[in-house]
Amino acid sequence: MKTQNYILVLLIAFSCAMCNSSKKDKEETVTTEKIAKTDNDKHPVLTPKDSLKMVNHSIEVKGDVEFPLNLTVDSLKKMKVVMLDDFKVVCQSGEVKKDNKVCKGVLLKDILEKAKIKQNGHKDRNFYIVARASDDYKATFSWAELFNNPTGENTYILFEENGKPVKNGEMIAICKNDIKTGPRHVYWLKSIEVYKVK
Repeated sequence: MKTQNYILVLLIAFSCAMCNSSKKDKEETVTTEKIAKTDNDKHPVLTPKDSLKMVNHSIEVKGDVEFPLNLTVDSLKKMKVVMLDDFKVVCQSGEVKKDNKVCKGVLLKDILEKAKIKQNGHKDRNFYIVARASDDYKATFSWAELFNNPTGENTYILFEENGKPVKNGEMIAICKNDIKTGPRHVYWLKSIEVYKVK
């Protein structure tokens, strides 16, 4: 009987030890995940010299378009320029990163209409548009968002903020009606790329 009790006590002790070990492993995993997420959310801080390397003086409109374009601030100013009031850049956490009182830019859909997406008839609408930055940051839009949705009237390529030229690059892509405007706020804009969904 004593042997059975002794074995039972050992089994209970072993089970408790394993249970605590499992909890500890889970806690370490959660802690590691939190640290990893925090580290991944941080963007590297660029020196002014490195930041200047990212600036583009023109943006290329390319891909599935009939008329590829190379646009500068001057060429955008010759298009239908729109003024935006009170545009805030809000990151995923909800923090306001930038608060512009007045901006000037051109609707992205006006640029795409000028480049003319290669559509085979009016039912050919399965395209996506990528706004790409020099550091390869990307924001995507669908054809339907830009041409069959209020987003089309709220997606711009900006060249002026608060009466001054854009700081981070010469042109920025933004979508004003996104709830969190930061994820599709593309500075150092390098290209607007049109692709057909395959």
